[in-house]
Amino acid sequence: MKSKENISKVMNILEKHYHHEERTTLNRMRKKPNAFKILIACLLSLRAKDEVTDKISENLFKVADTPEKILKLPTKKLEKIIFSSGHYHKKAQTLKSVSKELIQRFKSKVPEDKEELMSIKGIGQKTSNIVLSFAFNKEFIPIDTHCHRVSNRLGWVKTKNADQTEVEIMKILPKKYWQEFNGIFVLFGRTICQPISPFCSKCPVSKYCPRINVKRSR
Repeated sequence: MKSKENISKVMNILEKHYHHEERTTLNRMRKKPNAFKILIACLLSLRAKDEVTDKISENLFKVADTPEKILKLPTKKLEKIIFSSGHYHKKAQTLKSVSKELIQRFKSKVPEDKEELMSIKGIGQKTSNIVLSFAFNKEFIPIDTHCHRVSNRLGWVKTKNADQTEVEIMKILPKKYWQEFNGIFVLFGRTICQPISPFCSKCPVSKYCPRINVKRSR
């Protein structure tokens, strides 16, 4: 498929447009990786805007930046700190239970093994991939809704969900792009290749895109 032959061209162009310093909170945390902070920020980021995750994570880590401190933090106070991230009751419970498991099962350290990481209640595929990739530099590609949508729109894959996209992207994407893929595609998906009516007229890689399932564009 011609679109797959253009993967490197597309990635090189998008890398120039989306500098790593402008990327998501979690991507920026890779500079000085702290596995626990990356894990907690990832759990807070679910269904939250990046700027919200950034601010909340910063505020939380000022008072609690270890599993022990999270566990000791009164639930009401924790909920107040993370309130604006949405679903704060559930997220507070998750942060507490994850911290407790880390203390009891892993001596307060975030495991580097995917099976062990995903055995912790509240940690799924996307979260585990982000932690393993960003904190431990392991060869995993975190796939979210933007990565899934844009990859299908470009014709690189033909998949039904993010988990399927992860498997297929790992087959075709050169490894030199694995570390940057998530950060680039998340920003690209938010700003240009949006879910409804993408900005195809402003897209830097439009000539390589077959616009699969795009019914309306700007």
